[in-house]
This record gives sequence, structure tokens and C-alpha cells, in this order.
Amino acid sequence: MVISSRLRADCRFFRGDRPCVFKLSSCRRCRHFSPLGRRILIIKLSATGDVLRTTPLLFGLKKKYPLSHITWLTDYPAFYLLKGNPLIDRLLCYNGETADYLRSREFDLVACFDKEERATALASSLRARAKAGFGIDRHSGAVCALNRASRYAFLLGVCDDLKFRSNRKTYQEIIFESVGLKYRGERYILPLTSEEKERAGEFLSGLGIKRGDPLIGVNTGAGDAFAHKAWDERGFVSLVEMISGRMPESSILLLGGRKEAGLNARLALKFSGGKVYDCGGYHSLPRFAAIIGRCSALVSGDTTAMHIAIALRVPVAAVFGSTCENEIDFYGRGAKVVSSLDCRPCYRKECGKTPNCMDSISAGEVFSVLSALLILSPGNPRALARGAPQEQ
Repeated sequence: MVISSRLRADCRFFRGDRPCVFKLSSCRRCRHFSPLGRRILIIKLSATGDVLRTTPLLFGLKKKYPLSHITWLTDYPAFYLLKGNPLIDRLLCYNGETADYLRSREFDLVACFDKEERATALASSLRARAKAGFGIDRHSGAVCALNRASRYAFLLGVCDDLKFRSNRKTYQEIIFESVGLKYRGERYILPLTSEEKERAGEFLSGLGIKRGDPLIGVNTGAGDAFAHKAWDERGFVSLVEMISGRMPESSILLLGGRKEAGLNARLALKFSGGKVYDCGGYHSLPRFAAIIGRCSALVSGDTTAMHIAIALRVPVAAVFGSTCENEIDFYGRGAKVVSSLDCRPCYRKECGKTPNCMDSISAGEVFSVLSALLILSPGNPRALARGAPQEQ
């Protein structure tokens, strides 16, 4: 669109309410001119880990549509994990104003990967030449697939047998398929600023940990949307005992959020004579990620911390209870420790079973997997000796 003889609104740098970043008064023969191309909107609001594992799709979209402008709508907690992503042209945080703004726009493609009403209702109300993912059926008001290619993703949500037993596709394969693309192992994107890395380094230095020291991260937390996503305290005590006794050269970082502050403080006190450190639950999400990035390996449940480790290529031993392990792609740098109980996965919000799925996983199982993964840790000489895959 040409709005005057000097200005061009079809440039990705044009805003209309202020000068462009180059502060030029005319677009005529501007060497910075970059057309918007295909206008794409991704709606992925939450959960934070799921937002992060959606980022590989950006590579696929940019490869298919090199001339494109991608807007991503997300929730506040995930905003700072997407901020600075070079493949996102505009990042928006969901609220009433941004929803109204998006309704005033027209897109070539809207892809919604959330099933909650505020996301699906917005996706259904937007003007777009093509839509993918999930929306609202206008007749029933229920969640529906917006295109034929998203039907498999839709069926995973309504058919337990398919999701729990039959499915062998990773989450990335499923979302790529929804927009008509083939997943080819594209990786997560998690840009961390040098400032966050420096702050993380300063924090670890304050604990007496030097760069290059072997660090084992133990993430004790998990979201509470589903029962038994996290191990119990006894499991963590046993695991920390094993690591401390059999890997004396390694320091152990106890990771988590505010909800895990009490548990991590108790663990740190119990092992106060050793190299076990409570990292606190007060870090910003990017700084939390930068701390994980310093680890030689991570032990975690199916949580945001697990996805951060995958993004930063930190080997991760992931413990699965009530949730599905099949949809996780570790890119050759992780392993799944899965409960043997027949009743899982279940995605139940409450469970009174004794023993439960997490109770059936022993510290010995997790330690064995962790030990094997440490040869994949960057800089570990054993990785070269054992022929482990190197960073690409």
C-alpha cells in the first residue's frame, strides 16, 4: 500500500505513529525497504514450556515463506523467552487491547495452537486467507480443527487411546503437519542476552562455583495442572545422595520456583556439608534459563526447565509420570525415565493411588540415565572418547 508519494506502509519497519527505526522522512529509494510479504500470526499463549517447544516452527515457516512477517501472541510469563527471537517480527502479549488490534488486521495465515477459549475464540474471529490449528465451532461452541491438516492434533485431545497409546509423533511433527509443513528436526530457539548470562555467572560465582566446574541441575518443581508431574521429596533425597557419593567432583544446583523454595531449602540443609546449592526461586525466567545453560546435565520432570535444557542443548534426564513422553523430542541429547504403572499416562488433575506413578520410579533408575547422559555434556572429554554426538 502506498499512502503518499514518499511513504510506504507495506514495509516491515513502517509503524505509522512514529518515524521508522532509520528516522528517514521518505521511503523513496530507501535501501532499508523490506516488504511485509506473507503476514502470519501464531497464537500460542501457554504453558511456558509448550510455547518454547513451538519455536522450531519458525524455521519451517521462514524456509517456506522467506518473505514473511510473523507476529506471535503469547502470555506474559512466556513473553521473555520469546523476546529477542530473530525470526519473530512482532511479539505481542495477550490482553484486550492486543486482541482488538489483531481483529483490525488481516492475515494470510493464522495458526492457533492453544485450546483455551480466549485463544480459540480470537483465532475464529480473525480475518485470514487461511487458518490452522484450533478454533471455535460456530454452531456448538466447542473446540474444533480449523483445517483438515490439524485434524490429527484435534483428535489427540479427544481420544485417550490415540494420545496415550498409539501416537508416536512428536509435538513438533504435529504442529508442522497442522500448517502443511514437514518437520525435519528444526530446533528450539531461545535467545539469551549477554547480560542474563553474566548475571547467572555472577550468581553462581557467589555460591563459589567457577566457570567450567561440573554442575548437575536438579529441578524439583513442576506445574500443578496435572497430578504427579514432579517426584516426591524422598526421590530427590536419594538422588542427591547418589550424585554426591558417586560424582564427588560435581556440584548440585537445586532449581525451582517460589513453590519449591521450602523443599529446596530442606534439601540444601540436609546436604549442607557437601556441594549442594539452593539456587532460590526468585530468578527471572531468562536468568533461570541462563543458570540451566551452565549445567553439565539436568534432572527434571515434564516442565519448563526440561524444555529450556532442550533449547540450550543441555543433556536432560526427564522423569515422566502422568504426562506423555512420546511427544518430546530431545534431539539426541536426553533420555526419558518413565513410570511402569499401567494406569499412566492419564493427565488426571487428582490421583489418590498408592503407590502413584512417580513413586514407581527409583533414584537408581534416574541416576543410571544421568550417568549415561553426562558423556554428552559439552566439553566433557568422555564425549569425544565415546564418540558422542557433537554440537552442530
